[in-house]
Amino acid sequence: MKDKPTPLFRLLRHAKCFRKRIALASLCSVLNKVFDLAPPLLIGAAIDVVVTREESFLSGLGYTDPAEQLWMLAGLTVVVWALESTFQYLYAILWRNLAQSLQHKIRVDAYGHVQKLEMKYFEERSTGGLMSILNDDVNQLERFLDGGANEIWQVTTTVIVIPTIFFTLAPSIAWLAMLPIPIVLWGSFHFQKKLAPRYAAVREQVGMLNGQLSNNLSGIATIKSFTAEAHEVERIGKESDAYRSANREAILVSSAFVPLIRMAIVVGFVATLVYGGHLALAGDLRAGAYGVMVFLTQRLLWPLTRLGDTFDLYQRAMASTARILDLIDTEPGIRGGAEVVPASKRGEIRFEGVGFRYHPTLPILDGLDLTLEAGKFTGIVGATGSGKTTLIKLLLRYYDVQDGRVTLDGADVRELDLESLRESIGLVSQDVFLFHGSVFENIEYGRRGATRDEVVEAAKVAEAHEFIEALPDGYDTVVGERGQKLSGGQRQRLSIARAVLKDPPVLVLDEVTSSDDNFTDADINR
Repeated sequence: MKDKPTPLFRLLRHAKCFRKRIALASLCSVLNKVFDLAPPLLIGAAIDVVVTREESFLSGLGYTDPAEQLWMLAGLTVVVWALESTFQYLYAILWRNLAQSLQHKIRVDAYGHVQKLEMKYFEERSTGGLMSILNDDVNQLERFLDGGANEIWQVTTTVIVIPTIFFTLAPSIAWLAMLPIPIVLWGSFHFQKKLAPRYAAVREQVGMLNGQLSNNLSGIATIKSFTAEAHEVERIGKESDAYRSANREAILVSSAFVPLIRMAIVVGFVATLVYGGHLALAGDLRAGAYGVMVFLTQRLLWPLTRLGDTFDLYQRAMASTARILDLIDTEPGIRGGAEVVPASKRGEIRFEGVGFRYHPTLPILDGLDLTLEAGKFTGIVGATGSGKTTLIKLLLRYYDVQDGRVTLDGADVRELDLESLRESIGLVSQDVFLFHGSVFENIEYGRRGATRDEVVEAAKVAEAHEFIEALPDGYDTVVGERGQKLSGGQRQRLSIARAVLKDPPVLVLDEVTSSDDNFTDADINR
């Protein structure tokens, strides 16, 4: 079985449109670090000038006067610092903007893909869990790109540039400074392997916690009516404690990295300090070169201690990236066909030998034959759980039949383009959903771009105009999340107005008279 690509490889593949920007940001990070490492070389050259004067390294370049050499070093220092500052500004701008752009793309891509998934997917998962991926996980990736990516490039540059300088200046002691590097790198990858599953568990647990929080906030009225506040606080407390425990496992491992690495690093620093000093005292190593190596040993080894924090941030980001890309890679269970519903559609619906079950052993429909003639109002009556709402789900292709077929004007709905099919059907569900916005916006959702007169006319047909006008701001009144500021009957009438504005050939009303406010069959017929 082929191994699954790493989250980083999958992310780079998904973000291929940003490759040039990633390359440019990486180049600026590398150049910033190169110029950041130059000052110790200049310090070493200055020491060499002061100690050896006319015999300094710079005299070989034609500058024999020590004062002239110092002025030249001063000029180089200004140039180096200016370039370092310039590339620091550039990489900060590039990485941060890249983080925002990639965050935006991957969130929109994930959300766009989620909307293509079938209803079964949503019915088996919590809204809070999906929100955790679309929000928390995307933000975790952004935090890594904002600082961690630059840190990795800078440490990598340091590990390449400084050893090159060391082996150029003094090969005999360069290997001493390099001793801790294999240990540091081994430790980094070792801790990375240990952290990966722990942070995956952390992200899963935060999804569970967010799911419970979202569920409770949606059902706050029920919680209050059953005086279950204390019970729900206890339940959230348990989920939060599980999240804390998952984090504790990761913290125990990640916190051990820096202290262990520091002890390995100090060995290389002391070895360079002592052995290099002996060579300088014996005259086998120039004083300037010794100064450079002491300075650069610290610049090489101490930044490696930050690998712990960087790898910690990296592992959190990769755990989040895996969840995001797993969501994007989820294949839709229901795909549209190639056929478009014709403009001359009549709206005749047939269920031909339809069989369907949510669970393999519990059939809901078995061999159903039913014709709903175009231009007629047909009522379907049955006990709760008999499959009335299931018929609607099959017609709209929230689910597909397991036997038989459903047709619209003779065409199998599975062969029709999904958008075209659903545009032909107006649904008024018993579970009315209104968006947090104005009355006008919620009705206009039926046909986006409709004029105010058209919205008002639809409201009049749904007999909602009178109560809307009585609201504090009329059609501009904000209804609250899920329309909580309105009564059940008012929400239902807005839902009908929305479907009327859509003006589809097929109008489906799912137990629309179940709300209060004396909403009757006579109202619907009228």
